[in-house]
Amino acid sequence: MTGQAGLSTHVLDTARGCPAAGVEVELVQVEGQQRSVLKTAVTNSDGRTDAPLIERGMLEQGTYELTFHVADYFSTFESAAQPPFLDIVTLRFTVSDTRAHYHIPLLVSPWSYSTYRGS
Repeated sequence: MTGQAGLSTHVLDTARGCPAAGVEVELVQVEGQQRSVLKTAVTNSDGRTDAPLIERGMLEQGTYELTFHVADYFSTFESAAQPPFLDIVTLRFTVSDTRAHYHIPLLVSPWSYSTYRGS
């Protein structure tokens, strides 16, 4: 499907077993030493942004960073350290196939995180 690539994300709270609502997400395109903020969004009740971070058909090859501001989310977690152990989680990744959709979820707890490339 040529031209159908896009970028989406969601955040899952693995400690509570639910989507993480209210997490600020920032998308940056990285070119050498230059960093350009492309979009800032907040996750909804399903842990997703209301719209894709990059609409289908608009994704370009290059290096990107997704930054998740998780400290505010976990500051209300009773058993988490205060201040929270994790503050900002940044994932740097490269888009090479502009024909494929990239879905980058963050699975996070107050003490750890993981990610993968979905579709």
